[in-house]
Amino acid sequence: MTIQRDRRAPGLAVTDPGRSAGQSLLRQIVGVRELGIVLVIAVAATLLAFTTPAFLTSQNLSAVAIGLVTDALIAIAMTKVLISGGFDLSVGSVLALAGMVVADLLHRGLSPLVAIPVTLVVASVVGLVNGLLIAKVKVNPLITTLGMMSITSSLTLVISGGYPVSNLPADFLFLGQGSLWGVPLAVLLVVGLVAVADVLLRRARWLRLIYYVGGNERAALLSGIPVDVVRIAIYVFCSVMAGFAGIIATSRLGSAFPLAGRGAEMRVISACVIGGSSLQGGEGTVLGSLLGVLLMAIINNGLVLLNVSINWQGIVSGAILIAAVTFDMLNRRNRS
Repeated sequence: MTIQRDRRAPGLAVTDPGRSAGQSLLRQIVGVRELGIVLVIAVAATLLAFTTPAFLTSQNLSAVAIGLVTDALIAIAMTKVLISGGFDLSVGSVLALAGMVVADLLHRGLSPLVAIPVTLVVASVVGLVNGLLIAKVKVNPLITTLGMMSITSSLTLVISGGYPVSNLPADFLFLGQGSLWGVPLAVLLVVGLVAVADVLLRRARWLRLIYYVGGNERAALLSGIPVDVVRIAIYVFCSVMAGFAGIIATSRLGSAFPLAGRGAEMRVISACVIGGSSLQGGEGTVLGSLLGVLLMAIINNGLVLLNVSINWQGIVSGAILIAAVTFDMLNRRNRS
């Protein structure tokens, strides 16, 4: 008997050996949605290359790659949150909080090897509170993470007094400013994490549970899946990745800013939805989300190179988010 593959969860079901043998390697690695995004990225890059000669310069491409690092790190975790049927609006404020905490600890004389893990523990506490409220108390994810966004933003201001923190040690700055083989270390780190996260999400049995939770929570419960544990773990992971993004951002800029990360949640959610994640849960891949982040970065970079006022960037980002969600809803409606 042939078991059909669930489109919402890559690799969830076993396919017929004859059919799988006939599939191309490319089709096994990426789906139709990812290929479509690659095509859009290629078209956008080609148009910008003809419109502004500065786009294809090594300096500009390096700036684009470095600029998307923090969003890409958060997108790795946000993809899992969206697949599970939730979302997290507190990631931007957690990014700022983590940056301020690690800078404060470094100023107190702690080494980066101690300050970074402590900061990640602080970030994980935020995710744990989010997860417990959503999974156990059944508070709506919108209310929970919106409230947590306000709390963490205020904590950042309390710690910093509203001022940036600079003069960080050189060994910490290497994490965000150093290079290996001529490639920024932060970019190499993101590429490695995305590759590992994408493969695990497609192949690891314990991570596939996220698709079941997001696709049909009641069926997942009846199947014996610990839905609450899965949800809590996802929100903890999301906050940890947002905290790590804050550490990288602080290292790259050489300072911690209390307003860092503002708007990151909308950018990341937009990128994930563009990449194939559904706001209704059950769908998404890390690779698709990374491509969404890349597309958003290219568009924003193009607006800057074309001397478009920064005030228009929010309008463009919002329009892209609405278009992506509309496409997702129409796609779901057609399939149903």
